[in-house]
Amino acid sequence: MPVSVVRFNLVDPVADALGERCRAAVEMAAYADVHGVSTVQTEEHHGAADNWLPSPFAFAGVVFGATRRIAVTVSAVIGPLHDPLRLAEDIAVLDLLSGGRLVTVAGIGYRPEEYAAFGVDWTRRGRLQDELVDTLLKAWTGEEFVYRGRTVRVTPRPGTRPHPLLLVGGSSKAAARRAARFGLPFFPSAHLPDLESYYNERLTEYGTEGWTMMPAAETPLLHLSEDPDRTWAEHGEHFLHEALTYASWQSEDVRSAVRSAATTVEELRAEGVYRVLTPDACVAFAEGGADLVLHPLVGGMPVDEGWRSLVLFAEQVLPRLRGKE
Repeated sequence: MPVSVVRFNLVDPVADALGERCRAAVEMAAYADVHGVSTVQTEEHHGAADNWLPSPFAFAGVVFGATRRIAVTVSAVIGPLHDPLRLAEDIAVLDLLSGGRLVTVAGIGYRPEEYAAFGVDWTRRGRLQDELVDTLLKAWTGEEFVYRGRTVRVTPRPGTRPHPLLLVGGSSKAAARRAARFGLPFFPSAHLPDLESYYNERLTEYGTEGWTMMPAAETPLLHLSEDPDRTWAEHGEHFLHEALTYASWQSEDVRSAVRSAATTVEELRAEGVYRVLTPDACVAFAEGGADLVLHPLVGGMPVDEGWRSLVLFAEQVLPRLRGKE
């Protein structure tokens, strides 16, 4: 059974019904939970004109309140933009409330304007990330430790031992070194086998242990439809909006599993980063060993169309995959 993920970033360029979209995402997460989806994945961006989600942990908390089993992966939190002690507290409380269902990927981001908005020095992002990770690990022991010259203690202690699942994300050697130095799992932002090898070498160098959670060579974002041609014709603009927005934020040295070079709906469809599949095609795709990442509200997609995609996925794809186990 492949890993199944439902992604939400709450993008809504028009924002005439943003509250409805937010509530629909929570209802979809609850539906996905009942139908056996593995994970809800969300992320963090700030100041985006299309209302890209800036508060993934607030969203995760609401999802946990509406679900009983599904995990929530924050991929990724932009670590240097957060107060380390407060983030340690927030994650600890979410870990307790969810029974250990929160997965946090700590990245440093790639948009200097987000740092500027928060008054954080972009050139210090690596050092700030080191401090953040170090602080989280110390804070979650429940013991006193020295933080910026003063003795502090963070309570409550998380329920997960030794600590909530924390991965270091990124596509650079610096990120891989950071993960190895702290003995944390590494989450490359794209399929980067050479970087995984570098991480493993650093584990040996530092005498630590870890593992890699790396995207497959192909990790398309999926939408389910009984008529893909109709869906592309009627809703292709929503896929393209997200693809163009995301690509505009990334510099040449940023590596991403979902990066698109398309400039038109036709190019985007041919490229394959976003795919509209029938249930039969989705089952065939999953049988090739790929994880399934559904993106029902992509780029401001109408809520009713998002529901159609999710229902097809839950009722016509997942049961057939379970039957093949």
